[in-house]
Amino acid sequence: MEEKSDLENKIKISMLCEFYGSLLTKKQYEFLNDYYNNDLSLSEIAENNNVTRQAVRDIIKKGEKKLFEYEEKLTFMKRTLKQEKKINKVLSEIAKIQKDYSDQKIANILESIKKELRYLV
Repeated sequence: MEEKSDLENKIKISMLCEFYGSLLTKKQYEFLNDYYNNDLSLSEIAENNNVTRQAVRDIIKKGEKKLFEYEEKLTFMKRTLKQEKKINKVLSEIAKIQKDYSDQKIANILESIKKELRYLV
């Protein structure tokens, strides 16, 4: 069970980095990106940057804290995920309509709407 929450946390931090990474210091962003997206260990990051493992850990922890603070205040990720969920529901409903109706004009309009919605996700 712990592995799943650890994986969920890694995914969440990786996503937060996508949203707010440019608001972090260059080092914080680089270290978080290496750790969460490039799957480097603290030791590998430390070696690549000629710093201690502890320094890497501290920088990552401070960066994580900042990311969560930004999300708490700005809620971009929460709103984006909510929007994606709604768009996917609409796409699903459109697919049901397309399946049940054979009018070509309606089918073309619905297909056009689906393409536009997919572009938003």
